[in-house]
Amino acid sequence: MEEIIVQTENVRLDALIAKEKEELSRTMIQKLIEDGSIQVNGQTKKASYKVQLGDKITIKIPEIKEIDLKPQEIPIEIVYEDNDIIVVNKPKGLVVHPANGNPDGTLVNAIMAICKDSLSGIGGELRPGIVHRLDKDTSGLLIVAKNDKAHIKMSEAIKNREVKKIYIALVRGVVKEEEATINMPIGRSTKDRKKMAVTKKGKEAVTHFKVLKRYPKYTLLEVKIDTGRTHQIRVHMAEIGHPVVGDMVYSNGKNEFGVEGQMLHAKVLEFVHPITGEKMHLEAELPQYFKEIIEGELIERT
Repeated sequence: MEEIIVQTENVRLDALIAKEKEELSRTMIQKLIEDGSIQVNGQTKKASYKVQLGDKITIKIPEIKEIDLKPQEIPIEIVYEDNDIIVVNKPKGLVVHPANGNPDGTLVNAIMAICKDSLSGIGGELRPGIVHRLDKDTSGLLIVAKNDKAHIKMSEAIKNREVKKIYIALVRGVVKEEEATINMPIGRSTKDRKKMAVTKKGKEAVTHFKVLKRYPKYTLLEVKIDTGRTHQIRVHMAEIGHPVVGDMVYSNGKNEFGVEGQMLHAKVLEFVHPITGEKMHLEAELPQYFKEIIEGELIERT
């Protein structure tokens, strides 16, 4: 257990901890506060509590549990790898980390087989190294951290919108605009807790898109996101009447091509390397099935 005697006042508790304990990410600080592992004068406080001169803050960081996951030899395309990060091209249909209903056979299991013991522990015992996620049926680029320092810096870069993410999406209907921005808050749906929705009480969500190609009944889009809300692109496109082809959650999922899961691919990542400071630009080609559909005769006729 560590103690901090506050030498200032009227500063948010989470902000003070972030300054005093640079090795802790904002997300981890928030979780420690919520769990009661960070206390002020022996009492649990909210992250927004304004500290006072002389307050005694105690910090108890739980020991990281030994990861009870088994490495599995699952074929994964490695786009980039060094001592600090690994960037992979996640295939459609692969879950990122274990959860209810998916105890193994995930990206984490595959990464463990590749990286052995070299993975950040900040994500917890079920999400080692995972800095950000992609939906099960979204393919494309995903960054994994090999150590805590890289994890913290990448998490902060994502939070500060310093990581550029570009997706390719095939949506239903003919989009009239050449390009546009969708700025609609997204939060948990009040009708179905398993779904997200545009809601006034949601968090800010900004999506930019431009048309790459129009077909008789479909449109191919390049999509950039400023924020990373759960299901953001899928929710926004469905909200404006152009759901992603194959999306079984935010549309009826029907399409003439018979694909299962949304046709959404994380094609480009641009960011500053968390350790070396090098500017990174990485790309992952569209999956073969995706290319065959947008280059085929069927889509030109439908």
